[in-house]
Amino acid sequence: MTDVTEHMMMRRDARALMWLFPMTDRSDLLLYLAVIMLPVDGTVVGPYAPFWTPISPWLFLVYAAANWRELPRVYRRFREWMLMPAVLVVLSAPGWATVALHPVPALTSLMAVVCALACLASLDIALRCKRLPWQGLLRALIAAYWFAFAVGVVQWLGIRLHLGSVKSYFTHLMAREYITSTSHWGGGRPQFLFAEPSYIGMHLFSVLLPLLWMMRSRDSIYRKRLRDLIVVFAAGSVMMGAGVRIILDSLVALIVVIVERVHWRQRSQRNRGIAALAGTMLLGAVSIALNSRLNSIAANGMDGDGSFYGRIWQSLGPICGLLRHPLYILTGYGAGNIADATHAGARDAVRLLASLHLDASSPAAWYRSMTADSIWTMSAYTSFLTEYGLVGLALVVGLLAWHITARRMWTKTVICWFVLVAYLYVQFEGYAFYAIPLLTWFVERDARSSTHAI
Repeated sequence: MTDVTEHMMMRRDARALMWLFPMTDRSDLLLYLAVIMLPVDGTVVGPYAPFWTPISPWLFLVYAAANWRELPRVYRRFREWMLMPAVLVVLSAPGWATVALHPVPALTSLMAVVCALACLASLDIALRCKRLPWQGLLRALIAAYWFAFAVGVVQWLGIRLHLGSVKSYFTHLMAREYITSTSHWGGGRPQFLFAEPSYIGMHLFSVLLPLLWMMRSRDSIYRKRLRDLIVVFAAGSVMMGAGVRIILDSLVALIVVIVERVHWRQRSQRNRGIAALAGTMLLGAVSIALNSRLNSIAANGMDGDGSFYGRIWQSLGPICGLLRHPLYILTGYGAGNIADATHAGARDAVRLLASLHLDASSPAAWYRSMTADSIWTMSAYTSFLTEYGLVGLALVVGLLAWHITARRMWTKTVICWFVLVAYLYVQFEGYAFYAIPLLTWFVERDARSSTHAI
């Protein structure tokens, strides 16, 4: 009798689990793992990519490979995107032949693009080809980000209460820790499970906020859950002192949300929208006044904050390298050759900084120390332009714009989404991130349906 009861309980638990996370076959478990690991991109567990260690891109790649029978259908829908890696290899060939070929960095760069396409393919395979219920994926995603936020709270408590065991644990868990006060990255800050605190906005406003927009006419419950998650995560990050960028990203995202939400042709709505924008401007002024780092930037310019200044000269070196050799402006130095461009432009960058009466000693030392395996720019535009030139960057931006135009999807929501993603990549260089694949898939999916739903 006991065995029968236990068997019935196991079957009941299995049914409950299948309701929470429905699957069409075993390979869908890979997709759920990829979704759960979305906010986990800064631990020692993930493979190294420039300035982050994500896990999900590789799981998306494995999921797409496991469902290879569906790939021809995906290819027919996104043919132009799927050809991009081959185009980037062609663009890299001149740089590889005349500058250098660093196999590991080159493969890392190209595989990041492949993993972004794997994310796009995985979405299409799961939600269109296999018709996997989206509710289970969304439940997993929301739970994963709430867990990441809870981790940040634990980190913050560990910092505030001087809990040595907590700080020690996360010091060993994170590939680049910001927890201890001695961290030369800018310590004493919670970073959640992200590679660094500045990536918070990238997750909140290029993944969760677009999903909220997708839910507008689909499910009010999930829309509310996403809204609460975004607001709590953003506000909590600011109050816990996670960094300056989440303040700036939140202000920009708030402006975009107001523009997207308000019906500007209606007078009453327009007045409320103008008042909301004015309130946001006031909030920005208060943030500058109360935050010492923002106040220093406003008062002293680009060198008013070390992190902000670093983002400028980290991009300045490779850009000067492109200007020194105009041929590479078109095709780039080649995949994996950002360090070569940086070394070529280092002298010009240092001279320019010195001419502006800025401290050029730290940039000069950094330029000299960087290798092909250790270089980073913290800007997708700088990295992509340096590796693949104006042709490569124009192809990606132009292809996304053409993809939207061809499907007549330049709605206000899509325009706001496009602008927000374009802004966020200014200070984020991970090619394998999920923002562009999510936007691309949504445009294709929504163009074929009458609703703005997943």
